[in-house]
Amino acid sequence: MPDAGYLTIGKVVRQLQERYPDLSVSKVRYLEDEGLITPARTPGGYRLYSQNDVKRLETILYLQKNRFLPLSVIREELERGEAHVAAVAMPSVSSAAAASEVDDEETRNKLHAIDRIPDLLGVSISFVRQLSEAGVIKLQRSPHGRDLVDGKDFQLIRTCEELRRFGIGPRNLRQYVIAANRESAMFEQALVVYAHKGGGVTFENTDENRQQFNQAFSEMLELTNQVRATLISRQIKQSFKELAEEPAPRNS
Repeated sequence: MPDAGYLTIGKVVRQLQERYPDLSVSKVRYLEDEGLITPARTPGGYRLYSQNDVKRLETILYLQKNRFLPLSVIREELERGEAHVAAVAMPSVSSAAAASEVDDEETRNKLHAIDRIPDLLGVSISFVRQLSEAGVIKLQRSPHGRDLVDGKDFQLIRTCEELRRFGIGPRNLRQYVIAANRESAMFEQALVVYAHKGGGVTFENTDENRQQFNQAFSEMLELTNQVRATLISRQIKQSFKELAEEPAPRNS
């Protein structure tokens, strides 16, 4: 197969990292393992990505980042055809304007009165309070006693709202708060060990060191997320397999 017009996985990552800074080789491989992209292979086993592959990958990343869709939903959208995906991925002028109003940097860096959240995010005030009670977000109090929501939590709130479609509510998410508190200590220790072993991470407060630290942490977080997703997926598949193998109840 000729290589003309095809890109290696490293070149694909570099091409898309400007728009998706967290993209890494391991994430692209994970999406392949999940069956969302299927690059060609050289006789030696190296991955080669066509322009269609790159376009499909970019669509997946867009739907994850801007529409907050889980991979299972993205897979369904892709299976419904390119025309449908284009309609999903390309927002209308009005929705794009609304999204830009919420997602701009100024909005993210501000505190917002809780009574404005329904207009800004399309979720109820009670839902935001439930997230706060579960520890998923933290409300702040203004000098006048009003509850305020940090704009940096907007994406998290919308992700939690999306989970409600599957019956996963704020109370269910409390376990992730507990896990995050526990795992943060593991990550801190791992980064210290990584730095001492010459992994390129130091804790001096410079822009370069902060960038190296963030890159190492992002890769570590992505890899552990893959392990978590694989373990949960394996358990769920086993549970459904056992249910399918159970004998049907006899009629009395």
